[in-house]
Amino acid sequence: METIKKQLAFFGSALNIRNKRNEIIASNIANAATPNYKARDVNFYDEFKKVTRNGDIRISHPEHITSKNYNISGKALYREPVIASLDGNTVELSVEQMQFSENALKYQTTLNFLNGKIGKLISAIKGE
Repeated sequence: METIKKQLAFFGSALNIRNKRNEIIASNIANAATPNYKARDVNFYDEFKKVTRNGDIRISHPEHITSKNYNISGKALYREPVIASLDGNTVELSVEQMQFSENALKYQTTLNFLNGKIGKLISAIKGE
């Protein structure tokens, strides 16, 4: 049972970080016309390694399946623009839209894996 909880927490942590990354990218898109705004991003793989290496995927209570609410705010990196803007804004809308779409697709894929795991557990419990 402990292994199942850890696997579900693993997926939960991945979803939390992907969600935070989508929020950061959405903020970049919203500020595409703001002078001197600096586009930010977060490296999913680096953040996920930190969560899993530090043992932050934990079971807080035997009856709970959860992951630590991992906060990546303040750890976002500034993205270097390919083409510099005259107003100091580093948001490149096409890059942001591509990053947002890619991250949203990966979020959905992770969610599908999680739903598959849960579906298999339910089938096993029902004896199907």
